[in-house]
Amino acid sequence: ARKNYFYPDLPKGYQISQLDLPLCSDGAIVLESGKRVSIERIHMEEDAGKSTHHSGYSLVNLNRAGTPLVEIVSRPELASALEAGDYLRKLHAIVVGAEICDGNMQNGNFRCDANVSVRKPGQALGTRVEIKNVNSFRFVEKAIYHEVARQINALEAGLRIVQETRLYDSDQDKTISMRSKEDAQDYRYFPDPDLIPFQIPSDWVERIKATLPELPAQRKARFISEHGLSEYDAQVLIDSPALTWFFEETLKLAPGQAKPIANFVSGELARRAKEGAADATDGGDAGSVGSTDLRRAKVTPAHLARVVQLVQSHEISSTGAKTVLAQAWKTGDGVDAIVEREGLKQVSDTAALEALVGQIVAENAAQTAELKAGFETGQTKLLGFFVGQVMKRSGGKANPQLLQEIIRKKVQSS
Repeated sequence: ARKNYFYPDLPKGYQISQLDLPLCSDGAIVLESGKRVSIERIHMEEDAGKSTHHSGYSLVNLNRAGTPLVEIVSRPELASALEAGDYLRKLHAIVVGAEICDGNMQNGNFRCDANVSVRKPGQALGTRVEIKNVNSFRFVEKAIYHEVARQINALEAGLRIVQETRLYDSDQDKTISMRSKEDAQDYRYFPDPDLIPFQIPSDWVERIKATLPELPAQRKARFISEHGLSEYDAQVLIDSPALTWFFEETLKLAPGQAKPIANFVSGELARRAKEGAADATDGGDAGSVGSTDLRRAKVTPAHLARVVQLVQSHEISSTGAKTVLAQAWKTGDGVDAIVEREGLKQVSDTAALEALVGQIVAENAAQTAELKAGFETGQTKLLGFFVGQVMKRSGGKANPQLLQEIIRKKVQSS
């Protein structure tokens, strides 16, 4: 159909869309609260250009004009800004997880038009106002908060809400009127005479269903049930296909180490990906995690699997592990080579540590006597003093867990 309303940011002046026969209808998304939000329809239309308005003039960027997009329309069942944010995050995870789009909101590849109306309890929904093209979860929530407050204040002052389209100004945290809102009939829809109708074969739909990847909700449940991850850890991982991929590939190389792998992937590596370090091999703007896609970074699942192995065997500390990953991120060098070069290997030689502890105990007789008494009463704060002294003497390379055992034995036998 042609949507024959004048579009100043489309060269031909009208938009091609779908009206009576959308691709999909009657779906739903389930929020974290368990609330089911109905999807009315999913249809395709062409994107418009982007207009920016300045003092006395406007500019139109036509680079994306005519690009096909998918519009997903929910029914008016979201009751708060927080619910809207949850809904959008769920939807984002699905379209990214199903590889429909990269979900990059900064580039406008996933954006939201929010229709906002208010009502008193038990009454019908009021006049709706559309907030156009918001490209951040946080900004959507803030825009809705602002618009709800604006409408309530207007109604309580005896004013009438006008159906219109508004823009959200994040700098001023307010919505600004863009144009009066048209109803469907104002768009003057009619079948496009230049385009033939098309039908989607049912066997094609079945083939697509059969090849769909695991969706985020299923993946989250599997991470919790199969790998024992917490709900929070599982959620962080499924929020990005790149994080999911890195976690699962590393787990293949280090079975049974799901928790430490998840910690490193969702912590250190996700942080570096989000920063978009220029040292990544793609050097570009690819992943939904951030500006560096972990699937193309110099650090690999093999690096992380080896790091986890060394931490579990107490050959390097967790701090040392972060240093290794930072170096691997920059250079792609092997883990063992980095450990050797940076001198990160922990001293786990019992005899060597006993000798160091013996020296510290002999040099600190008063503290030794106090800690010995403390072991009897449960007052062991001084244990940290001895650990610190040995760590300093060993250049920070002593294995802390082994060290505490040796200090305890040495002090109690003194």
